[in-house]
Order: sequence, then structure tokens, then C-alpha cells
Amino acid sequence: MTEKKKTTIVLFSGDYDKAMAAYIIANGAAAYDHEVTIFHTFWGLNALRKDEPIKVEKTFIEKMFGKMMPRGANKMGLSKMNFAGMGPIMIKDIIKKHNAMPLTDLIEMAKEQDIKLVACQMTVDLLGLKQVEIMDGVEFAGVAAYLADAENGNVNLFI
Repeated sequence: MTEKKKTTIVLFSGDYDKAMAAYIIANGAAAYDHEVTIFHTFWGLNALRKDEPIKVEKTFIEKMFGKMMPRGANKMGLSKMNFAGMGPIMIKDIIKKHNAMPLTDLIEMAKEQDIKLVACQMTVDLLGLKQVEIMDGVEFAGVAAYLADAENGNVNLFI
């Protein structure tokens, strides 16, 4: 029996288009029967945040980070041509017209394909996020867990 191929992705970026590319690659790899892990760190964690505000105890700095970062995949900006928030609206319209999947649907598809979604515990702590603010179906782990997944990876990407 051949060992399953592995694809790992570190999603560092909080840009909608970069996160979308990461999830397209991840879903494609899973469709080709790869074991896939997406390790979300720093601004990439925004893709995993719940859309609705969650009441939790936070320090002043943690509250400020929470307000400055987009809450959920749908609120993320573009890496280029953001145009004060108009860019994401335009790209989502183009995605819809071309019957492509928006980022939120790509994330759901990833869950359905058993792609391992991991939130970097250290970054969650640094940014003052609480686990209840992160969507269900996400694991919390450190860099050692990612490296264990990536060690035998056939494809390892940093986005």
C-alpha cells in the first residue's frame, strides 16, 4: 500500500485573495487524495474567526486587536486594489458571476474533505483571541505540531 501524499500550508496572510488561493490549493490537494493541513498563524487566523462578536473578558490591548482585525473570512481585504473596502465587494461579485466559490464556501468544503484546520495557539494567545471566537472544527496547536505534519510533506507552502 502506498503512503498517502501530504500537503501542508502555512496561511500567514490575512488577505482575502491569498486565503482563497490557499483554500483552492488545499481543496484541490484533498481531491487528489492528499492528507492536507492548513496552519493558520498571525493574520491568517482572521479566516477562522466567527463572524459574530463573542462576549469574552479581554485586556485593553486584546480588545484593540479584536477591533482592528477583520472578523471572519467575509470581512478580509484584498492584497492589492482593496480600494477602501470596494475591492473585496467587486471581486466577490466577479466570483459570483463566474460561478466560482467564495472563501467561506471553500472553508466549508475544506471541512467536508477532512482538511485539518489548525490555529496557531501561540498567535491566538499573542493576539488576545479566545478559542470561542474561532469557528468549530479547528484544532489549536503550536509550530511543533505543524512541523510534524510538514516533515513528510510532498507539498509545503507558505502563503
